[in-house]
Amino acid sequence: MQPAVLPDLAHTHTRPVHWLATAAAMAAVVAGAHLLRPDAATASSTPPAVAASAAVPAPDPAAVTFPLECRGAPSVVASKASGDLDGDGRPETVAVVHCDAGSGAPPHGVYVLTHGRQSPARVVATLIEPGDRKNVTGLAVRDRAVTATLLGYSSPDVPSCCPDRRERVKWQWKGGKFIRTTQAEARSV
Repeated sequence: MQPAVLPDLAHTHTRPVHWLATAAAMAAVVAGAHLLRPDAATASSTPPAVAASAAVPAPDPAAVTFPLECRGAPSVVASKASGDLDGDGRPETVAVVHCDAGSGAPPHGVYVLTHGRQSPARVVATLIEPGDRKNVTGLAVRDRAVTATLLGYSSPDVPSCCPDRRERVKWQWKGGKFIRTTQAEARSV
């Protein structure tokens, strides 16, 4: 073993006074934290808007009649996502719905559901009409916005089984309506 090049330093040898100073400092930190803690009556780990939305359940798509013309076939809720879209503290539900055609890729409708204080769930906005011939994947509600990927067709000649266009879109509630923006350029699949 080589001898140390540096001389012995005073702080490398602990003495009881060092341990007492450390214990006193830790006791002061704990006592200070105890004195400065928030008042139990006003402390909250959940923001008020989140607490309000947790108290009210999101609208259930199973309780809604959608504006679809399915010619006798039932409608199917393919996906749903919930969150507060308009900032009122109450959650809305966005539902992707299509007719149960049995085969192929029937076009989807995208609907926003809400319910009033005394009223049942109802459709308040249509983001995508089934007549637009779009299929929807990747539906999400985050940060007061709806995002989804739309699969569509470059022409009426493209078979409905095989969409050849993809578009990432986002809707946000602004000025009393949902505004749609494209997140990336539409491209072929």
